[in-house]
Amino acid sequence: MNLIGNATTREGLQIKAALDEQTSAPGVKVSDEELASLAVERDEFHGEWNYRLKPRSQVV
Repeated sequence: MNLIGNATTREGLQIKAALDEQTSAPGVKVSDEELASLAVERDEFHGEWNYRLKPRSQVV
């Protein structure tokens, strides 16, 4: 937390981080199909932790 919370950039971006100790509601499940439908872009550095959810193209 301290490492993330003290990060800055040359341009002046400052990061604030807080630990969320709440738990998710029990019983909420995401199906394999729902997960597969997400446009997930994994980062090269620890893609299991660092990823982006990208907008999906909308079918009209």
